[in-house]
Amino acid sequence: MSSLALYRRYRPETFAEVIGQEHVTDPLQQALRNNRVNHAYLFSGPRGCGKTTSARILARCLNCEQGPTPTPCGECQSCQDLARNGPGSIDVIEIDAASHGGVDDARELREKAFFGPASSRYKIYIIDEAHMVTSAGFNALLKVVEEPPEHLKFIFATTEPEKVIGTIRSRTHHYPFRLVPPGTLREYLGEVCQKEAIPVAEGVLPLVVRAGQGSVRDSMSVMDQLLAGAGADGVTYPMATSLLGYTDGSLLDSVVEAFATGDGAAAFEVVDHVIEGGNDPRRFVADLLERLRDLVILAAVPDAAEKGLIDAPADVLERMQAQAEIFGAAELSRAADLVNEGLTEMRGANSPRLQLELICARVMLPAAYGDERSVMARLDRIERGVNFSAGTGAPPMQYVPAPDAHPGAVAPTEAPVAPGGGPAAARAAVRNPGGPGAGTAPASAPAPTPAPAVQAPAPTPPPTPTPAPAPEAAPAAPAAPGAWPTAASAGGGRRSGAWPTATPAGQGPSQPQPQQQAPAGRPQAPSQPQQPTAPAPAPSGGLDPRMLWPNILEAVKNRRRFTWILLSQNAQVSGFDGTTLQLGFASAGARDNFSASGSEDVLRQALAEQFNVQWKIEAVIDPSGGGSAPPPPGGGSGFGGGGAGGYGAPAAPSRPAAPQQSAPSPNSQPAPAPRPPAPEPPSVSLEDDTPADDDPDLDESALSGRDLIVRELGATVLDEFSHDQ
Repeated sequence: MSSLALYRRYRPETFAEVIGQEHVTDPLQQALRNNRVNHAYLFSGPRGCGKTTSARILARCLNCEQGPTPTPCGECQSCQDLARNGPGSIDVIEIDAASHGGVDDARELREKAFFGPASSRYKIYIIDEAHMVTSAGFNALLKVVEEPPEHLKFIFATTEPEKVIGTIRSRTHHYPFRLVPPGTLREYLGEVCQKEAIPVAEGVLPLVVRAGQGSVRDSMSVMDQLLAGAGADGVTYPMATSLLGYTDGSLLDSVVEAFATGDGAAAFEVVDHVIEGGNDPRRFVADLLERLRDLVILAAVPDAAEKGLIDAPADVLERMQAQAEIFGAAELSRAADLVNEGLTEMRGANSPRLQLELICARVMLPAAYGDERSVMARLDRIERGVNFSAGTGAPPMQYVPAPDAHPGAVAPTEAPVAPGGGPAAARAAVRNPGGPGAGTAPASAPAPTPAPAVQAPAPTPPPTPTPAPAPEAAPAAPAAPGAWPTAASAGGGRRSGAWPTATPAGQGPSQPQPQQQAPAGRPQAPSQPQQPTAPAPAPSGGLDPRMLWPNILEAVKNRRRFTWILLSQNAQVSGFDGTTLQLGFASAGARDNFSASGSEDVLRQALAEQFNVQWKIEAVIDPSGGGSAPPPPGGGSGFGGGGAGGYGAPAAPSRPAAPQQSAPSPNSQPAPAPRPPAPEPPSVSLEDDTPADDDPDLDESALSGRDLIVRELGATVLDEFSHDQ
């Protein structure tokens, strides 16, 4: 076997053997047929794409005894001298401009150029790397290139045509060469391997084409290296990947499948295998990015292989098609973007393994990011309905709260997450413990009953049989892990979309009516059994303004204190049908002040900004103060709470309970229990009455009385009197 390099043994000798450059070879052959050959040519293009080879073929065609012809005979002396392994012709001079680009070299060339050829038709100068010629050298050649003698031809070959001065370019015919397409180059390499009679595995040729990057000479050099090290079984795929430094396809398949299934253990095991195997992490990320690129194309164009958009063996293409089907479009695009960003960050990084692990973590955790790409990737996962787990028998890779973390939820199981549940609902419940359903007792536990008021002694009634208790409601179905707990069915229900019915003061919509009790030692009076009512459905839109009223007041306070004072002391939620929020004001003046002062717009803007809702606001007169908002936790009327007043509102004076006149008759309906008296606030001396650190009155940035009057009422303050004396 000859030791000649592979790209020299198979160098083309005719234009028909040149691959991938038909846009150059076809016009040149036609010019030779028409005998319209120019005196100077400029061949430009990337390295190894056939510029110098085409220049030699053109010289061979011009000096052939049967020429000028597009198909040299190969038998004459000129053709044999310019053949693949020929000695060369004295009339075809090749000059390397990298070492002969000065003005003295140009003058010497100009002096020799006027001598005629020794034995051929033309004297041809092939100037390789023409961009290395200096400006003075080009200027020295300008006259002879512009008006050469009849026997003189110039062929300039360069990779940077823009560095050739314009006066030279304007006097040549410019033919730009291009990189060879991967499919064409792979077929050509396959033919060379068949001629060499060395078996090559199917997945090796795409690796060689990728390493050559479209250059025929570079690809032939890589193929020559693999063929030189081939054993008895030829060139194998593991040998090619280890020698060329590319990532094994099995590792790429493993990490892509780990991304698709959310298997973090498998992904980080691949990273460990890459590092421990001595592979370059940057090369692995580049190979992974190319695989994701192929998957993106396959997801968009299922027949991409038939159209030539993807160059891969049949088995690899089949695996990639299966991988593209288990990804969503947004999820796959996001993974490719993150890998591309990570590859950019890895350039110059001190710890490439850490960067690689962070890339894998970012791809597998879209829930940790709130950008649009991550949200779309999560929607893709939800639409596909895939339960991500680390493998068979492994716990689900999603947040599942503890059994006692959220009332109404059951222990986690392996069942799929129900609609409306999942990690997002669980996280929302943790962040908003006062939100809808966050404090609802389990369906199996009885709802707490408020303590009844102290009753006056009543006459002893005759003993009567106690009526049978109302049938208990069926236990609620267990909730999915992480889902919102359902409300207990304890009455107070209403029709979906209707205004809520009035409830006794101090009693929530889901609390049962307390029964009147007789003093100790006396038999209990008969009472009518309560009729079971349907559970109250959640308001349309998922948000309950009664539960969110303290948060709404806080959002309003941050925007405008006047509106906050007006709402916290005079208004309360009296109804909500899913689209319209009805506010009840204690008086007509408070309602008119709310409408005329622009406070309605402030409330609407606060709802849109903080809760992302567009509710209509309806202000009505409700002297009872609404009465539908549940009391805040702890029993007191805290800041912005659902009691009769908001922050700083004086507590209502306690009234003694009215004595009961007599026990109710068996035929009469039991009267609702009166509201328990509010506790008297403890008396605090002036010395001990110190404000807390979070007292809003300590905010020095608030407006003064003068500024508040001017801004809110639009008045003009003429003078201000001080009452210090």
